[in-house]
Amino acid sequence: MLGLMQSQPLLISSLIEFAERHHGDAEIVSRRVEGDIHRYTYRDLAARARRLANALDELKLQFSDRVATLAWNGYRHMEMYFGVSGSGRVLHTVNPRLHPDQIAWIINHAEDQVLCFDTTFLPLVQAVHARCPTVKKWVALCDADKLPADTGIPGLTSYESWIGAQSSDYAWPEFDENSASSMCYTSGTTGNPKAALYSHRSTTLHAYAAALPDVMCLSARDSVLPVVPMFHVNAWGIPYSAALTGCKLVFPGPAMDGKSIYELIEAEKVSYAAGVPTVWQMMLGHMKPAGLKFSTLRRTVIGGSACPPAMIHAFKEDYGVEVLHAWGMTEMSPLGTLCTLKNKHLLMSKDEQMKILQKQGRAIYGVDMKIVGGDGNELPWDGKTYGDLLVKGPWIVGSYFKGEGGDPLVRDTQGRGWFPTGDVATIDADGFMQITDRSKDVIKSGGEWISSIDIENIAMSHPAIAMAACVGMPHPKWDERPIVAVVKRPGTEVTREELLAFYEGKTAKWQIPDDVVFVDAIPLGATGKMLKTKLREQLKDYKLPSL
Repeated sequence: MLGLMQSQPLLISSLIEFAERHHGDAEIVSRRVEGDIHRYTYRDLAARARRLANALDELKLQFSDRVATLAWNGYRHMEMYFGVSGSGRVLHTVNPRLHPDQIAWIINHAEDQVLCFDTTFLPLVQAVHARCPTVKKWVALCDADKLPADTGIPGLTSYESWIGAQSSDYAWPEFDENSASSMCYTSGTTGNPKAALYSHRSTTLHAYAAALPDVMCLSARDSVLPVVPMFHVNAWGIPYSAALTGCKLVFPGPAMDGKSIYELIEAEKVSYAAGVPTVWQMMLGHMKPAGLKFSTLRRTVIGGSACPPAMIHAFKEDYGVEVLHAWGMTEMSPLGTLCTLKNKHLLMSKDEQMKILQKQGRAIYGVDMKIVGGDGNELPWDGKTYGDLLVKGPWIVGSYFKGEGGDPLVRDTQGRGWFPTGDVATIDADGFMQITDRSKDVIKSGGEWISSIDIENIAMSHPAIAMAACVGMPHPKWDERPIVAVVKRPGTEVTREELLAFYEGKTAKWQIPDDVVFVDAIPLGATGKMLKTKLREQLKDYKLPSL
């Protein structure tokens, strides 16, 4: 017997229809590339998304044809989230921080038909457009009078003149909810990147889950600033969850420095913000010397890489902001876990609570996870046993676009597919997961594992250290020994001996690094994560002091 409920596909167009109908006057604020502040509403967004859908129809783009963006967080990019996917095409957000050769490869691999870009990225587009034969139309996300001249890009059109000629009347089509909606390529630190191809169903379910109270807890009462880029994993799904809840949205555009972010938070009464640790580090670095405080910010979700405990403490104790530690990846749409306390933890001391909040958190409904040993058998949830982290769920990749990399899943005894995340983790009895390392970064010394993340966190709790990266170095007796590369805060001093002494009493003696290497900068990837592969290349001639 089947249920007797109405059958309606979970489509991205339903999110913007809901926002227009029930939160039509809620505000969307964007700092534009031009430098000014743009304001409009979800009602305006919906109308312009329909104009964009008509423009794509006029180009005779087929169902599931790809439309690419090279753009900052802003209202025009948001319109593409709904106008492209809602009309049955696939939104392909391209990361502009990648190398031009990689960007050209990605555009060709995706077979993008249209590419829309912020004028900031004009030099990048000029460098790659001649190598992208599938792109039929190039669109600059600007007003007609701001269209760059003599670009060498054939048929370049301004976005406003392109959609401005179209009607705002458009009936969103209905189709299979499992149809592709958007795609995002992995950062591709080794070899060519691979694309996660999201569906309307997976995206809508992810939007629901992200808004839950124990996840991002988004509501129509919030003013939300997604600093995490819309060109990487759909800004952690916030544009979709925002439409679902009707919260005010505040987009930072290209101004990603600490001062600009802080001023936007204050001006727009932001209550909730999302970003990676490196962004918040810049903002806190701007605030502390000036003695600045937040007047409205109450929560921030931090992911992309492990949030240093010192940052969690600074937000909470110095600024009254709750940090929600999150974990996920491109292949997971991206949310997998988020760290919030359970009722049983509320009577704990602040120190005991902090130990929990430093973890990456509990699985969100829709995500299952386990840790396994080298034999593939599941390991206990005791908070101590390390294992390779596997996940499965309705918004987790089953295979990559065009079958790149073959079948990525690991099958269990029941034949169910689990995605290997490449992370090493522990899970405690309450289901709180903690990443201890990337599998490729694990340091094995004398047969024992050393967590590079733990070593980095201790270094970054020192007041003179701005950033730290721990890597293993070959050792004839112990196989590997850890060293820590650090970047000092401006105007501070610390010696090698002082920093090594700082570790005493904070970790086991055999886990204390053998050396400290002072560097001007830690190499970062296109999504703000530390590139330890490049750091190892830079340290290829390094020798441990004991050798």
